[in-house]
Amino acid sequence: MSAIAEANKATLRRFHDAVSSGDAEFIARTIDEIVDPGVLIRTPLPIRTEGVEALKEVLLTLHSAFPDLRVEVEDVIAEGDKVVTRNTCTGTHLGEYMGLAPTGRSVTYKEILIARFAGGRLAETWAVVDVAAQMRQLGMLPG
Repeated sequence: MSAIAEANKATLRRFHDAVSSGDAEFIARTIDEIVDPGVLIRTPLPIRTEGVEALKEVLLTLHSAFPDLRVEVEDVIAEGDKVVTRNTCTGTHLGEYMGLAPTGRSVTYKEILIARFAGGRLAETWAVVDVAAQMRQLGMLPG
């Protein structure tokens, strides 16, 4: 594997570690350091912001709902300018989420993130998140 692919893997690992820290300032600072300001987020999101601010908004929303959110990276695959991770996310629903008042329930769901890098920075993302599993565990969908 190339040195660039290894560096990109390390950068994405740094991103996931920051997200799992629960520290909003640390997360924002890490994003500013490793994410291109004009990052293209290819996952449909119910927000109007774009670029790095959209990423910060999404993570702030998730951490407001799940303050103990953790991302465990299960697999990492890198080739060329892309890194793919298969993750297990866990958290406790202690804040409003998608219109649902806090339930105190724990959730565990899977996600796959594809990240494209340019110049050592995260430049584009695609994510597939098992939102249905979240909703079932929170009682928003039949289980």
